[in-house]
Amino acid sequence: MQDITFILAILLIAGFFMAKLAQLVRLPSVTGYICAGFLLGPAGFNLIGKEIMAAQLDHFTQIALMLIALGIGEHLEIKRMRKNARSLIAFSLGEIIGTMFFVTCGLLLLDHYFSLANLDLPGNAAFVLILMLGTISIATAPATILHVLRETRAVGPLTTTILQVVAINNGVAIIMFGFVRATARGLAGAPAGSFAAAAAHSLLVIFLSLAIGIITGLLIDAFMHRLRKPSEMLISGLALLLFGVETARVIDLSPLLVGMAVGFTIVNRDRRDVRLFRIFNSIEPPLYVLFFTLAGAHLDLDSLVVAGWLGLIYFVLRVSGKIGGAALGGMIVRAPRPVRFNLGPALVPQAGVAIGLVFLVNSDPTISVYGGVLTPIVLAGVFLAELAGPPAAKCALQRAGETSEDEFDEKGGDSEDNFTEAQLVPWTWEKLQPTMPPAGSVIFGASHYKTVAGLARLATLLAHYHQAAPLAVNVVPPGLRPPADKAELSSLSARTKLMPRGYKDSIAINPLFDAAGKEVADLGYQLQAVTIESAEVAEGLVECARSHAGMALILGYPQQHTPQEFKKVLEEVVNRAPCPVILVRLIGIIHTERILAPVIHSRHLETLKAPLRALAQVGRHRITLLRLLRPDVSEAEMEEQRKRLHAWAIANHLPFVRCLAVATETRLETILEEAAQHDLLLMAGAEGYTLPKKLFGSLADDVAERSVRPMLIVYGSAVSNKPESVTA
Repeated sequence: MQDITFILAILLIAGFFMAKLAQLVRLPSVTGYICAGFLLGPAGFNLIGKEIMAAQLDHFTQIALMLIALGIGEHLEIKRMRKNARSLIAFSLGEIIGTMFFVTCGLLLLDHYFSLANLDLPGNAAFVLILMLGTISIATAPATILHVLRETRAVGPLTTTILQVVAINNGVAIIMFGFVRATARGLAGAPAGSFAAAAAHSLLVIFLSLAIGIITGLLIDAFMHRLRKPSEMLISGLALLLFGVETARVIDLSPLLVGMAVGFTIVNRDRRDVRLFRIFNSIEPPLYVLFFTLAGAHLDLDSLVVAGWLGLIYFVLRVSGKIGGAALGGMIVRAPRPVRFNLGPALVPQAGVAIGLVFLVNSDPTISVYGGVLTPIVLAGVFLAELAGPPAAKCALQRAGETSEDEFDEKGGDSEDNFTEAQLVPWTWEKLQPTMPPAGSVIFGASHYKTVAGLARLATLLAHYHQAAPLAVNVVPPGLRPPADKAELSSLSARTKLMPRGYKDSIAINPLFDAAGKEVADLGYQLQAVTIESAEVAEGLVECARSHAGMALILGYPQQHTPQEFKKVLEEVVNRAPCPVILVRLIGIIHTERILAPVIHSRHLETLKAPLRALAQVGRHRITLLRLLRPDVSEAEMEEQRKRLHAWAIANHLPFVRCLAVATETRLETILEEAAQHDLLLMAGAEGYTLPKKLFGSLADDVAERSVRPMLIVYGSAVSNKPESVTA
């Protein structure tokens, strides 16, 4: 008798280390998990027997499936899908029908010529097997795809479409598989029954499963609004979710469909509370490791020898259906080319849901006869999909121009390949009145069309506060600055209202300056622009700040360079610049009406003072000052900190300020939770790239990685001696 606790430890340890090995060769972690299970299972060292997997480990698989289904429902938000309903329906139907058609027709032809009935299947059961494979092929791997999207920091129409299509096709796969499963059970268990009776039973199963899921979702939503502690939310939410799913299992309904309906109900509530999804994130990783390692342990070498070759055919047919179906659907609605031709390759990954559907077959005695053939075919296809899927998805995102590493389009145009989700709201307030002559410059980097307009607006607002002029700088390698003849320079100046005086020798005819100039002109200012030749980007930026009386230097989050390269540039600029450096992360719709400024130390307030006052003096802004305190502080200390924040806001003439002092055990989660109610985040960065930062990290950097809100990270100047021209 094997000890279940010892087996769990082996599964987790083996899965963890095999995932690390997979990552070393740039394969997804799930591939490592499956390989670990294969080595530990009956086909490998047989450390985990079939009896243990069936009797004692099946519960972990069911819980993991439940959480996967819940996560699928989270992405079925009606408001988001309604915005592009026409193209979403076309893409979803195209890739679903295309995949189903390719897989079923291809395997039917294979059965016609080679007879799949030879695979130990009774009678004409090969047709039912093919239908099961057709419905399973629709499903994709949301966890794998989300990992690729986060790793590449992808934003854009393709990224949004991928997330929505993944949620839909997994839901459809679950529903259709329930229909096929019920049909197979009716045909296998009741010889006298008809296909119509089996179909009616399937529809009833789907309806009752959805009803239980919706009721469970409403109960969870009601409890979430009455609880405050995460531990209480986890206990009650997990209890209700397990109760709903297990109720469905007892009365022979679809647990996966119940879990999906729960997530769908919670995320679409008008007063929605999605904290449950975040709380479950903390318990998912070990369950997923167990889930995928057990999936690998179910691999049977004997079955692979007989039916493994069908896995390769299944994989090729599925990929062909995804690519062809998505392209056809996009062609019907005339979707943009980057989305139309890259959606299919991005949907290649397949894992959790497909494996879960196979497990449902294996655990059902009535139709378990199909499991011996279905399992190796699907797992072989999943293995290939998890090998080829992540690179295919990343390549598709790069071709669509939606990854952060994408290089700037040389034409600088707003082409489909350069589209990004970051959208700047048009300026609706009165135009600003510049101070003449300006006291200095607020400099911003003009290196990428996706960020230049947003940086230009922020630079103009700061310049207005400092009574300075906005200055766009483009740093290029020596010898690459294009010449600017008088005719071109005159035309560019007329379009963008540039101030060429003093800069004629350095302005390059650059579409980036054109876009920035238009944004600055909308605010009532005139743009100055300069192109600097420098072998090092950081050196050029620092030199520009020194020679043009820089009062602030604004940089956009990396679009052209890799994060590692940009980090080196930022480190050198922060340590050497004679003025504060502001790092701007543009994402989503750019608003500035509701601003959140989290602070840990009182000195952070002084670092944030200039950008806060610059934004507050234009229009009506609501600012929240959030003081993060130790978890053991008293109410009296919190009240004292609130009073200090309020006094600071009054002293700096900041209107409409809400002052909060919070005792928290997790600063990051507290900021992210509060940021959900705001449009823009302002935080002080680490004070120079010194040893303490390398040891203890930067809270602002961590927030930037996790937040879905636009963000400004302000680094105070590390150089004490300011240039004389700044204070003149």
